[in-house]
Amino acid sequence: MRRFPDDLVQAQQEWCATYRQLAARPGRTELRRRLLRLSTQVFFHPYWQQGRPSPTAWWELRHPEGAAADVRERLTG
Repeated sequence: MRRFPDDLVQAQQEWCATYRQLAARPGRTELRRRLLRLSTQVFFHPYWQQGRPSPTAWWELRHPEGAAADVRERLTG
C-alpha cells in the first residue's frame, strides 16, 4: 500500500464528508463550492506530478485503512 501525504489524505476525507453532507442536503451552494474546491485540491495535488493516478490509487486514497490489500487478496486468491 502506498503512503500518501497527510494533506492529500485530509483533503480526500473532507471531500467524502462534504459529499455525504451534500447528498443529505442537495442544492446547498456552499457545499457544492466546497466540494469543487476540495476536488481541485485533491486532483491537482503535487503528489500526482509524476503522472495521473490509476483507479487503484484513487481507491487506496479513499480507503487508507488497508482495505485495498484485502481486495487484492480476494481478487488474486
